[in-house]
Amino acid sequence: MAALISLFMAIAISLLITRIAAEALTLTGLSRESAEFQARSAFTGAGFTTSESEQVVSHPVRRRILMWLMLLGNAGIITVISSLILTFIGTRGAGDWSLRMGLLVIGLVLIWIVATNRRFSRYLSKIVYWSLQRWTHLDVRDYASLLRLSGNYAVMEMQVAPEDWIANKPLCETHLRQEGILVLGIQRLNGHYVGAPKGGSCIFSGDILILYGRLSTLNELDSRKQGPSGEQAHEKAVATQAQLLAHEQQE
Repeated sequence: MAALISLFMAIAISLLITRIAAEALTLTGLSRESAEFQARSAFTGAGFTTSESEQVVSHPVRRRILMWLMLLGNAGIITVISSLILTFIGTRGAGDWSLRMGLLVIGLVLIWIVATNRRFSRYLSKIVYWSLQRWTHLDVRDYASLLRLSGNYAVMEMQVAPEDWIANKPLCETHLRQEGILVLGIQRLNGHYVGAPKGGSCIFSGDILILYGRLSTLNELDSRKQGPSGEQAHEKAVATQAQLLAHEQQE
Protein backbone atom coordinates (compact mmCIF):
# COMPACT_ATOMS: atom_id res chain seq x y z
CA MET A 1 0.00 0.00 0.00
CA ALA A 2 2.91 2.33 0.66
CA ALA A 3 4.05 1.85 -2.93
CA LEU A 4 0.56 2.78 -4.17
CA ILE A 5 0.58 5.98 -2.13
CA SER A 6 4.05 6.75 -3.46
CA LEU A 7 2.76 6.21 -7.01
CA PHE A 8 -0.13 8.64 -6.49
CA MET A 9 2.20 11.24 -5.04
CA ALA A 10 4.66 10.88 -7.93
CA ILE A 11 1.92 11.22 -10.55
CA ALA A 12 0.28 14.16 -8.78
CA ILE A 13 3.58 15.97 -8.41
CA SER A 14 4.47 15.28 -12.05
CA LEU A 15 1.13 16.68 -13.26
CA LEU A 16 1.51 19.68 -10.98
CA ILE A 17 5.02 20.37 -12.27
CA THR A 18 3.97 20.22 -15.93
CA ARG A 19 0.90 22.36 -15.23
CA ILE A 20 2.99 25.01 -13.47
CA ALA A 21 5.51 24.95 -16.31
CA ALA A 22 2.76 25.25 -18.93
CA GLU A 23 1.27 28.24 -17.14
CA ALA A 24 4.70 29.84 -16.88
CA LEU A 25 5.38 29.29 -20.59
CA THR A 26 1.98 30.76 -21.43
CA LEU A 27 2.86 33.90 -19.50
CA THR A 28 6.02 34.29 -21.59
CA GLY A 29 3.95 34.62 -24.77
CA LEU A 30 3.43 31.05 -26.00
CA SER A 31 -0.08 29.93 -26.85
CA ARG A 32 -1.65 27.64 -24.26
CA GLU A 33 -1.66 24.65 -26.62
CA SER A 34 2.00 25.12 -27.51
CA ALA A 35 2.95 25.72 -23.87
CA GLU A 36 1.25 22.53 -22.70
CA PHE A 37 2.88 20.52 -25.48
CA GLN A 38 6.34 21.94 -24.80
CA ALA A 39 6.02 21.35 -21.05
CA ARG A 40 4.98 17.73 -21.48
CA SER A 41 7.59 17.16 -24.18
CA ALA A 42 10.40 18.49 -22.01
CA PHE A 43 9.21 16.56 -18.95
CA THR A 44 8.93 13.25 -20.80
CA GLY A 45 11.80 13.90 -23.23
CA ALA A 46 9.66 13.09 -26.28
CA GLY A 47 8.20 15.04 -29.21
CA PHE A 48 10.43 18.10 -28.87
CA THR A 49 10.32 19.37 -32.49
CA THR A 50 12.99 21.65 -33.94
CA SER A 51 10.78 24.55 -35.05
CA GLU A 52 8.98 24.84 -31.73
CA SER A 53 12.11 24.28 -29.67
CA GLU A 54 13.72 27.28 -31.39
CA GLN A 55 10.89 29.49 -30.14
CA VAL A 56 11.45 28.23 -26.62
CA VAL A 57 15.24 28.28 -26.31
CA SER A 58 15.44 31.83 -27.69
CA HIS A 59 13.76 33.13 -24.52
CA PRO A 60 15.77 33.07 -21.25
CA VAL A 61 12.78 32.34 -18.98
CA ARG A 62 11.59 29.51 -21.24
CA ARG A 63 15.06 27.96 -21.29
CA ARG A 64 15.17 27.99 -17.51
CA ILE A 65 11.72 26.42 -17.23
CA LEU A 66 12.53 23.62 -19.68
CA MET A 67 15.88 22.93 -18.05
CA TRP A 68 14.16 22.22 -14.74
CA LEU A 69 11.49 20.16 -16.49
CA MET A 70 14.10 17.93 -18.11
CA LEU A 71 15.89 17.39 -14.80
CA LEU A 72 12.71 16.68 -12.85
CA GLY A 73 11.23 14.58 -15.64
CA ASN A 74 13.95 11.95 -15.48
CA ALA A 75 13.46 11.48 -11.75
CA GLY A 76 9.66 11.58 -12.01
CA ILE A 77 9.32 8.93 -14.71
CA ILE A 78 11.67 6.55 -12.89
CA THR A 79 9.74 7.05 -9.64
CA VAL A 80 6.38 6.37 -11.30
CA ILE A 81 7.58 3.19 -13.01
CA SER A 82 9.27 1.80 -9.90
CA SER A 83 6.26 2.61 -7.70
CA LEU A 84 3.90 0.97 -10.19
CA ILE A 85 5.98 -2.20 -10.20
CA LEU A 86 6.21 -2.30 -6.41
CA THR A 87 2.44 -1.80 -6.13
CA PHE A 88 1.72 -5.20 -7.67
CA ILE A 89 4.70 -7.11 -6.30
CA GLY A 90 3.78 -9.33 -3.38
CA THR A 91 0.02 -9.28 -3.94
CA ARG A 92 -1.78 -12.00 -2.01
CA GLY A 93 -4.19 -13.58 -4.43
CA ALA A 94 -6.64 -12.24 -6.98
CA GLY A 95 -8.64 -10.34 -4.37
CA ASP A 96 -5.66 -8.30 -3.22
CA TRP A 97 -4.64 -7.63 -6.83
CA SER A 98 -8.17 -6.44 -7.73
CA LEU A 99 -8.29 -4.18 -4.68
CA ARG A 100 -5.03 -2.49 -5.58
CA MET A 101 -6.07 -2.13 -9.20
CA GLY A 102 -9.37 -0.55 -8.14
CA LEU A 103 -7.62 1.88 -5.82
CA LEU A 104 -5.17 2.72 -8.59
CA VAL A 105 -7.96 3.55 -11.05
CA ILE A 106 -9.90 5.62 -8.50
CA GLY A 107 -6.78 7.52 -7.49
CA LEU A 108 -5.83 8.28 -11.10
CA VAL A 109 -9.34 9.52 -11.88
CA LEU A 110 -9.33 11.85 -8.86
CA ILE A 111 -5.91 13.21 -9.79
CA TRP A 112 -7.05 13.82 -13.37
CA ILE A 113 -10.21 15.65 -12.22
CA VAL A 114 -8.18 18.00 -10.05
CA ALA A 115 -5.52 18.52 -12.72
CA THR A 116 -8.08 19.51 -15.38
CA ASN A 117 -10.21 21.69 -13.12
CA ARG A 118 -10.58 25.20 -14.59
CA ARG A 119 -10.84 26.93 -11.23
CA PHE A 120 -7.62 25.25 -10.14
CA SER A 121 -5.98 26.40 -13.38
CA ARG A 122 -7.04 30.00 -12.79
CA TYR A 123 -5.64 30.06 -9.26
CA LEU A 124 -2.47 28.36 -10.42
CA SER A 125 -2.00 30.89 -13.21
CA LYS A 126 -2.21 33.75 -10.71
CA ILE A 127 0.32 32.09 -8.41
CA VAL A 128 2.78 31.40 -11.24
CA TYR A 129 2.45 34.94 -12.58
CA TRP A 130 3.10 36.41 -9.13
CA SER A 131 6.08 34.09 -8.64
CA LEU A 132 7.65 35.04 -11.97
CA GLN A 133 7.22 38.72 -11.18
CA ARG A 134 8.59 38.22 -7.67
CA TRP A 135 11.64 36.07 -8.35
CA THR A 136 12.72 37.02 -11.87
CA HIS A 137 13.94 40.30 -13.31
CA LEU A 138 12.54 39.67 -16.77
CA ASP A 139 9.50 41.24 -18.39
CA VAL A 140 6.85 38.51 -18.36
CA ARG A 141 3.49 39.38 -19.83
CA ASP A 142 0.30 37.54 -20.61
CA TYR A 143 0.16 38.33 -24.32
CA ALA A 144 -3.21 36.65 -24.72
CA SER A 145 -4.69 39.18 -22.31
CA LEU A 146 -2.80 42.09 -23.87
CA LEU A 147 -4.20 41.25 -27.31
CA ARG A 148 -7.62 40.44 -25.83
CA LEU A 149 -7.56 36.95 -27.31
CA SER A 150 -10.98 36.09 -26.01
CA GLY A 151 -14.43 35.93 -27.43
CA ASN A 152 -14.18 36.26 -31.20
CA TYR A 153 -10.69 37.81 -31.41
CA ALA A 154 -7.59 35.85 -32.36
CA VAL A 155 -4.15 35.97 -33.96
CA MET A 156 -3.93 33.76 -37.03
CA GLU A 157 -1.39 32.80 -39.68
CA MET A 158 -2.63 32.82 -43.26
CA GLN A 159 -0.63 31.55 -46.22
CA VAL A 160 -1.40 33.48 -49.39
CA ALA A 161 -2.31 31.38 -52.43
CA PRO A 162 -2.10 32.70 -56.03
CA GLU A 163 -5.89 32.80 -56.38
CA ASP A 164 -6.51 34.57 -53.07
CA TRP A 165 -8.20 37.97 -53.13
CA ILE A 166 -5.34 39.49 -51.17
CA ALA A 167 -2.54 38.15 -53.40
CA ASN A 168 -0.26 40.51 -55.37
CA LYS A 169 -1.65 43.68 -53.83
CA PRO A 170 -0.05 46.46 -51.81
CA LEU A 171 -1.29 46.36 -48.25
CA CYS A 172 -2.81 49.84 -48.59
CA GLU A 173 -5.10 48.66 -51.41
CA THR A 174 -6.60 45.83 -49.36
CA HIS A 175 -8.13 48.20 -46.77
CA LEU A 176 -8.02 45.40 -44.23
CA ARG A 177 -8.20 47.90 -41.37
CA GLN A 178 -11.70 48.79 -42.52
CA GLU A 179 -12.59 45.13 -41.99
CA GLY A 180 -11.15 45.25 -38.48
CA ILE A 181 -8.04 43.25 -39.43
CA LEU A 182 -4.50 44.24 -38.48
CA VAL A 183 -1.48 42.80 -40.30
CA LEU A 184 1.14 42.24 -37.60
CA GLY A 185 3.80 40.77 -39.87
CA ILE A 186 4.64 39.16 -43.21
CA GLN A 187 6.86 36.09 -43.53
CA ARG A 188 8.38 35.98 -47.02
CA LEU A 189 9.24 32.81 -48.92
CA ASN A 190 12.94 33.70 -48.76
CA GLY A 191 12.80 33.75 -44.96
CA HIS A 192 12.71 37.54 -44.59
CA TYR A 193 10.25 38.79 -42.00
CA VAL A 194 8.51 42.16 -42.27
CA GLY A 195 7.29 43.30 -38.88
CA ALA A 196 4.51 45.90 -38.61
CA PRO A 197 4.37 46.28 -42.43
CA LYS A 198 3.45 49.65 -43.92
CA GLY A 199 0.89 50.34 -46.61
CA GLY A 200 3.44 50.08 -49.40
CA SER A 201 4.37 46.50 -48.50
CA CYS A 202 3.17 44.16 -51.22
CA ILE A 203 1.55 40.82 -50.42
CA PHE A 204 2.84 38.06 -52.69
CA SER A 205 1.73 34.51 -53.29
CA GLY A 206 3.44 32.23 -50.79
CA ASP A 207 3.70 34.87 -48.07
CA ILE A 208 2.51 33.98 -44.59
CA LEU A 209 0.56 36.79 -42.96
CA ILE A 210 0.21 37.17 -39.20
CA LEU A 211 -3.22 38.71 -38.73
CA TYR A 212 -5.20 39.96 -35.74
CA GLY A 213 -8.95 40.45 -35.76
CA ARG A 214 -12.29 38.78 -35.31
CA LEU A 215 -11.99 35.06 -35.99
CA SER A 216 -15.01 34.96 -38.29
CA THR A 217 -13.55 37.74 -40.45
CA LEU A 218 -10.13 36.10 -40.55
CA ASN A 219 -11.60 32.77 -41.64
CA GLU A 220 -13.64 34.46 -44.36
CA LEU A 221 -10.57 36.32 -45.63
CA ASP A 222 -8.61 33.06 -45.75
CA SER A 223 -11.20 31.56 -48.10
CA ARG A 224 -11.82 34.72 -50.17
CA LYS A 225 -10.86 34.43 -53.86
CA GLN A 226 -10.13 36.99 -56.55
CA GLY A 227 -12.87 38.36 -58.77
CA PRO A 228 -16.25 40.04 -58.25
CA SER A 229 -17.20 37.65 -55.46
CA GLY A 230 -14.07 38.62 -53.55
CA GLU A 231 -14.82 42.33 -53.90
CA GLN A 232 -18.38 41.77 -52.69
CA ALA A 233 -17.10 39.83 -49.70
CA HIS A 234 -14.71 42.68 -48.89
CA GLU A 235 -17.49 45.27 -49.05
CA LYS A 236 -19.69 43.10 -46.85
CA ALA A 237 -16.90 42.71 -44.28
CA VAL A 238 -16.33 46.49 -44.24
CA ALA A 239 -20.05 47.11 -43.69
CA THR A 240 -20.18 44.53 -40.89
CA GLN A 241 -17.20 46.13 -39.15
CA ALA A 242 -18.80 49.57 -39.43
CA GLN A 243 -21.97 48.25 -37.80
CA LEU A 244 -19.97 46.69 -34.97
CA LEU A 245 -18.11 49.93 -34.33
CA ALA A 246 -21.36 51.90 -34.30
CA HIS A 247 -22.86 49.41 -31.86
CA GLU A 248 -19.82 49.63 -29.57
CA GLN A 249 -20.00 53.42 -29.52
CA GLN A 250 -23.62 53.29 -28.42
CA GLU A 251 -22.84 51.04 -25.45
